[in-house]
Amino acid sequence: MTHRISRREYLQSSTVAGTALAVGYHSSALAVESKSPSEKLRIASVGCQGRAGADINGTSSENIVALCDIDANSLGRTAARFPAARKYRDFRVMLEKEADKIDAVLVGTPDHTHAPAAAMALRLKKHVYCEKPLTHTVKEARTLAELAKQNKLVTQMGTQIHAGANYRRVVELIQSGAIGPIKEVHVWVNVNYSGAKFNTGKPVPKHVDWDLWLGPAARRPYSTGVHPFNWRKFWDYGTGGLGDFGCHYMDLVHWALDLRNPTSISAKGPKVDPVSTPPWVIVDYKYPARGKLPAVNLTWYDGGRRPKLLGTLKDKNGKPTNRSSGQLFVGASGMILSNYGQHVVLRDGKITDDFKRPEPTIPNSIGHHREWIQAIKTGGTTTCNFDYAGALTESVMLGTVAYRSGKQIDWDAKNLKVTNAPEAQALIHKEYRKGWTL
Repeated sequence: MTHRISRREYLQSSTVAGTALAVGYHSSALAVESKSPSEKLRIASVGCQGRAGADINGTSSENIVALCDIDANSLGRTAARFPAARKYRDFRVMLEKEADKIDAVLVGTPDHTHAPAAAMALRLKKHVYCEKPLTHTVKEARTLAELAKQNKLVTQMGTQIHAGANYRRVVELIQSGAIGPIKEVHVWVNVNYSGAKFNTGKPVPKHVDWDLWLGPAARRPYSTGVHPFNWRKFWDYGTGGLGDFGCHYMDLVHWALDLRNPTSISAKGPKVDPVSTPPWVIVDYKYPARGKLPAVNLTWYDGGRRPKLLGTLKDKNGKPTNRSSGQLFVGASGMILSNYGQHVVLRDGKITDDFKRPEPTIPNSIGHHREWIQAIKTGGTTTCNFDYAGALTESVMLGTVAYRSGKQIDWDAKNLKVTNAPEAQALIHKEYRKGWTL
């Protein structure tokens, strides 16, 4: 069994092809058939527009040989750019028929279809790039991570901001001890996905295959206001603001502090709606100590909620800071306030330049999609492989489980068990409808 070294150890010791840092399993543990850097990969895409379209753009230097979308209009627009690509409506059919003609698969569908598509591709021994959140349930995330490891495949979750220079500089600051040991972190995003209702009675648009869109979810009559985007508001298909942005904003915290699995999760928010995700939620995660690193309390806020501590912080001129979304690391000797593109150090609650920035140890990325492509060709790994991304997604989804169950969760990550609340355990996975499998 391959030993999982810490991300801190790996970041200090390894690089992939001299440029992009590898995180997770060492490349020697991946028995991947190497390809010449000049040899183009044969890629199939599950989904054609939105994030899927962006992922196709990000990998278009390779050969896009097959396209799949339940929406004929989306499929047609993308197929016009890749006229040689074979077209499909059902990803199960595409993957079965293309199994011996493709090397890798992009998955850019609504969240509820990520896992069944990615799992099928992994079982066919295809490398996979899948959008965030990696999955719709906790068990799905663990399943994809295990399949990727068992089949020794190169994987990447689509947390593109992870490839930005800002996150890397924050990780270096924190791991250099710039603000001392960190026991408290706050993460907030000003986003609201709520008010979802099924609106039935209208015919299915001719260009949409509604049954295929539902995929593993419960069979329902066609509802307006779901496809192509507002599905994020529905529990059947998405997980609201936490699901949409948790893997982006909590990513930095997991990376910088070597976090993996929380042991306790509790949440509060408005009364649970059986159909719609909430307008706001606050989730408290407790992570155990990791070697010399202390235990960490991480609190997530969305829907306009923010940490009270944020209101006490000042800029260099003594004026209040105002960040609509971000991360606040609270250390023994200072704080770091960050977001996607910026970060500042604070002493005594005020932004300061009085700190020593460490020498860069994490090379700038060659690009999130490019990391995946290069790792496939060189036998390497990626910064957000399914081992790392799976654990991150599990944490995110556990927040939704705590909220929906109304219970504080004691979590046994090794066995995927809620040890104190059977009603919460029932939400660790979901039942797929007939014809769909994980």
